[in-house]
Amino acid sequence: MKLSKAQRYLLSTLSGLLMVLCFPFTGSLTPLVFVAWIPLLFVESYVSRQNYRSGKIFTHAYITFFIYNIGTTWWVWNASQGGSALAFLLNSLLMTLAFYAFHLTKKYVGQKEGIIALVLYWIGFEYFHYDWESSWPWLTFGNVFSIHPSWIQWYSVTGALGGSLWVLVINLLLFRTLENVYLRKETWRIQTPLFYLAGAALIIPMTISLITYYSYEEKKDPIEAVLIQPNLDPMQPDDGMPSVKFGSDPLLQSRDMLDQAVKIVTPKTDIVLAPETAYWRDIREDRIESNRLYGLLRSAQPYLNNADILWGVASSRTFDKRKSVTTRPLGDGSFQEDYNSSLHIDSEGKPVFIRKSKLVPGVEKVPFANTFPFMSEWAISMDGTQVGYGIENSPKIFESKDFKFAPVICYESIFGGFVAEQCRKGAEVICIITNDGWWGDTPGYKQHASFASLRAIENRRSILRSANTGTTCVVNQRGDILHATKWMEKAAVNATINLNSNSTVYSEYGDVLGRSFGFVSIFLLLFTFVRRFKKLFSK
Repeated sequence: MKLSKAQRYLLSTLSGLLMVLCFPFTGSLTPLVFVAWIPLLFVESYVSRQNYRSGKIFTHAYITFFIYNIGTTWWVWNASQGGSALAFLLNSLLMTLAFYAFHLTKKYVGQKEGIIALVLYWIGFEYFHYDWESSWPWLTFGNVFSIHPSWIQWYSVTGALGGSLWVLVINLLLFRTLENVYLRKETWRIQTPLFYLAGAALIIPMTISLITYYSYEEKKDPIEAVLIQPNLDPMQPDDGMPSVKFGSDPLLQSRDMLDQAVKIVTPKTDIVLAPETAYWRDIREDRIESNRLYGLLRSAQPYLNNADILWGVASSRTFDKRKSVTTRPLGDGSFQEDYNSSLHIDSEGKPVFIRKSKLVPGVEKVPFANTFPFMSEWAISMDGTQVGYGIENSPKIFESKDFKFAPVICYESIFGGFVAEQCRKGAEVICIITNDGWWGDTPGYKQHASFASLRAIENRRSILRSANTGTTCVVNQRGDILHATKWMEKAAVNATINLNSNSTVYSEYGDVLGRSFGFVSIFLLLFTFVRRFKKLFSK
């Protein structure tokens, strides 16, 4: 079988398009994920067999992953044009490097080792992508199944990286079958074992999941919650006028949200949630009890059944000396650090802040600013922030009188290991507060809401989700989304969910799969380069 240059480019493009079409809300044709890698793998195999230079693999892989990134997350452009361009280019490059490393191992170590290397490198890359300066794990392949919770109940053991492993194994088995027939000229008849193996790899995990899904019963331990969706558009209109959200008094906005809650609160209500930056004007954390918002929320509590309150706020603290690159001088010898925070006020009026830990690169933080201070100045020209926000040093949880809960602010809900650690610290329910209005009516907010199902399954925790413009919803412990609101709809939801304090394997041990594969992949990559240099110097 001979592939022309045009055919190779078409196959690379096809892989990218299949990845887009299988992703939630950019196609949602989920089964395509089990064949999406095959065209690109064909290109790699053909180029290797023809002894073409390895740079061709890099080019073809970049085409595939650039299409995947643009096609699934183009909506990021609505929030930050400079940041999105950087994300598309960098994330595509990182994915390409992981694929290119597989090619090098296959070339310099061996065919079978190369196949294993693809799985190791890719899972290792996705795990690495959870925890570095430019983290962007939105496109982890295990996230593809977020709209099919009944398929992936075993995420309570493996987390989302188990889904990525599932995708890769099936693609590799099907590809090997086609490679044997079309490139090695073997007969279809002797491919039967591979077909059976691919079928088993697909059917067995799904069967286990379906049985678990339909047999799972939540332990009855109910709390009642009120979730507020104020529907305040954060985007500035084209006429240059201030946005709806940032163009009026945030105290009046909070009062209106409380009015929404009071209308549907009952004597059984335990907690009331408002979304990320529901109060966007700066609150000095050390002066909270004299703040107008605190006074408003405390005065409203008797009308809310003295329920706990979780409110998204912008907060700050002052220091005598510079704390980090995000700390800015105030001109009087003191320094201030700003935060994107959640404010919890319990039934007795005690206020506690927990700051957002996982910040959006280029928007809420400047990657590598500690190492390269000039990055802060460069970020201004790319529509980013100059110094960004401060963060918590580790995941934290809130404690009410009757239960413990994890505050998860927007982007943090993409990080399975982060949420699992909150559950490991005792959280019995997950509370997501977010503002997805930056992206408009695009696949972005829908994808983000669907990812909550993954966190629910991984930890067997119910989820309460309050979103500024949508989707506000509840997610049960099986990952089903319930009581979902419409986009750009002012609404409030009253819902009852069950608490759970039992640990899953995933919430107890986190991303064991990612840690293990990442560790082994480092040594395999080093061995590959040793073999490569040895071969070069032996000539």
